[in-house]
Amino acid sequence: MKAPQLLFAFALAFVLGVALTVATQHHQESLTRTAPAPAATDVGDKGGEPDSNADSIDDSGDKDKDDASAWPDNAPTPEQVLYAQPKLLQEAIAKLMPRAPDKVNLYFVAFAGDGEENVFRNEAEYADKVLTRRFDAAGHDLLLMNNPATLDEHPLASLSNLETALKAVGEKMDRDADVLLLFLTSHGTKDHLLYVSMDPLPLDQIAPDDLADALAKSGIRNKVVIISACYSGGFIDALRDDSTMIIAAARADRPSFGCGANSEITDFGRAFFVEALNHADTFGDAFTEARRLIDAWENRDGEDHSYPQLVTTPQIDAKLKAWRSGVALGPPVPFTPPAQPLRADSLTAVR
Repeated sequence: MKAPQLLFAFALAFVLGVALTVATQHHQESLTRTAPAPAATDVGDKGGEPDSNADSIDDSGDKDKDDASAWPDNAPTPEQVLYAQPKLLQEAIAKLMPRAPDKVNLYFVAFAGDGEENVFRNEAEYADKVLTRRFDAAGHDLLLMNNPATLDEHPLASLSNLETALKAVGEKMDRDADVLLLFLTSHGTKDHLLYVSMDPLPLDQIAPDDLADALAKSGIRNKVVIISACYSGGFIDALRDDSTMIIAAARADRPSFGCGANSEITDFGRAFFVEALNHADTFGDAFTEARRLIDAWENRDGEDHSYPQLVTTPQIDAKLKAWRSGVALGPPVPFTPPAQPLRADSLTAVR
């Protein structure tokens, strides 16, 4: 081969090599931006050992292959589950009944974010039973859930599904007269992210501003937002307005307790939904009772206090009083968890 031809061939090979390197780096960066990254956050331990929890999640990529919580054999594939979301969500929305005229209606949306522990599914499903059977929200409820057993039953608990669900509920209700109760349960992180996971699906974590934006887009005015997660008080400032009651399981700098693979329901869920709402007839009174119970349990077990939080306003209090006056209170609802533990270990230590 002549010298000019050799020089041209060398130059061409060099250019192709550079292009391939750049393309590979770009692909890797793209994967880094889109892949779920729970290991980058320090998930608060509801069992009292916050630092050990992040290590558990860092290793989850290796352990998931052997977990009982791995993708079930009889479920649709991950791609099929994603493809089915619009249909599942529209079916759930279609089941919402028209509002009852001449009174304040309550609409309930539950969000169970972590699919690796049944405790969050149990809590969301039980809260739904209490609100529909005891507080007259039947036909006005919608569940979003991450759990291997409910992949073809409920829409996924994802930020995009939550935005769509809230918008649809807003269109069904009277946005100025009715009340939305939004309940979210999952792990929470020290930097105030709500943990969202249904491995291996690429689901976004939820920050306080994400939740505030989803609620604002819905146009719903009167809201009760309850967050059962560690450090959930970190969501309060983003959600605060003159027509919203906010209840958080823990102060912004504190974990809450009671999750884990062998837990049936979190301590906050047991105190607020199982105990308090089966005796009290308002959310404010239920919070007062739940906080007293949680304080006593933490004293008994020598835990650092979680300090559950409540923020409310005269406007939402008046709207809730009007709603409560139109509700014929149902009987107490027994707690019977439907789901067995998914695995022997847990992302968090169990009490």
